[in-house]
Amino acid sequence: MPSHSSISSQQRRHFLQTCGLGFGSLALADLFQRDVQAAPNPMAPREPHFPAKAKNVIYLFMAGGPSQLELFSDKPELKKFNGQPPPESFTKGRRFAFLKPDAKLLGSNRTFTKYGECGMELSDLLPHHQKIADEVCWLRAVKTDVFNHGPAKMFMNSGFQAPGRPSFGSWATYGLGSECENLPGFVVLQSGPRGPRGGNTLWSSGFIPTTYQGVPFRGQGAPILHLDSPPGVTPDAQRDFISTLKQLNEQRVQQTHDPEIETRIHAYETAFRMQSSAPELISMDGETEETFALYGAEPGKPSYAMNCLLARRMIERGVRFVQLYHTDWDHHGGEGADLDKALTKTTLETDQASAALILDLKRRGLLHDTLVIWGGEFGRTPMGEERGTFGRDHHVDAFTMWLAGGGVKSGHVHGSTDDMGFGAAEGQVHVHDLHATLLHLLGFDHERLTYRFQGRDFRLTDIHGKLVREVMV
Repeated sequence: MPSHSSISSQQRRHFLQTCGLGFGSLALADLFQRDVQAAPNPMAPREPHFPAKAKNVIYLFMAGGPSQLELFSDKPELKKFNGQPPPESFTKGRRFAFLKPDAKLLGSNRTFTKYGECGMELSDLLPHHQKIADEVCWLRAVKTDVFNHGPAKMFMNSGFQAPGRPSFGSWATYGLGSECENLPGFVVLQSGPRGPRGGNTLWSSGFIPTTYQGVPFRGQGAPILHLDSPPGVTPDAQRDFISTLKQLNEQRVQQTHDPEIETRIHAYETAFRMQSSAPELISMDGETEETFALYGAEPGKPSYAMNCLLARRMIERGVRFVQLYHTDWDHHGGEGADLDKALTKTTLETDQASAALILDLKRRGLLHDTLVIWGGEFGRTPMGEERGTFGRDHHVDAFTMWLAGGGVKSGHVHGSTDDMGFGAAEGQVHVHDLHATLLHLLGFDHERLTYRFQGRDFRLTDIHGKLVREVMV
């Protein structure tokens, strides 16, 4: 029991809140009823630093590390020296995850042809990418710092290789908000035999409010578990409950200024609206047989193709950032992980739908302000791994990604690698440079989009990053 003097020293509102039998809380609620203002919507649309080229993002993340040497880079010299050890000058100072000291060079057995006016090399594994050769910008010398899957995925998403930093999607929604009130601003879709290594840290908001974290949607059934109302709860009753809860939370925000309470308010409101908007989104109402055929999607069957179509539908509804993860591109060799049958299977699952997404966005007039990104966390080594069948190890120094849409040069090939594919010959794009460029296309100076945490201003590019102006219109 506090003493009389300690009570009298408390502020009036603190006393009213904490005194016994709850009467103080009732009085406090009446005070707040008079002067409380509704908590601002943390996802309300906001203007960037300067006019943006793109306002939405679809990120096609190929989890596991696609082999650029089987898909995008024909290396005759690598084929010429197939089976021979690489010169020490090529491997000195480079780090590899699993390669043995006696690893030999491995030439690809895929057939490559140049496509489009840009002359981009594509293998026979990507027949549908051939149709978009002049629609996208090819980055052929991307570099990262991390060669293990989980940390490398975090680095590609957040610019840092350990958990705790906001992902790119979180930075985008933190900076821009979202134009959609009925769906989350940042949605994650997954396909393939398992989830990506790194899990939900890949779409985490880190230390910025959790309203900006990614929300995973399921591929079938209810898009989010427990979204439906419990049996016996009418819409009116639920609306009354949420309104009352909102008032209580808004009172608490006035006391604590805690952004997580604003997140809670927004989450309840969005979930209530999603009870009608999410089923309509997932139902694919209005999509034609021709559209399903374009993507190679089968109605009612979860797949990467259906996720690409869903991503387009979300962008149409104003969702700011949609990220797709497809596994498994980790082809080290061995059963189910070779560069022949296994890689062919993965490309069959993704090639048509990735190209269809670009073509569909373009014909609907959505591509000019939608930024599409395709790529994994790293590439594959010029040396082979033999585990019964052949594969390749992780390679951080030179791999391929592509961009399309808002503000990106179409039909442009940027960068090249040496004759063996070990490193960049020209046009290297580090992950930090990529992030700086992507934020620029969204209207942000990457050095000014910051969040203060523990006494320091953090940003996606940390203390690094320079714009790759050659890839921008």
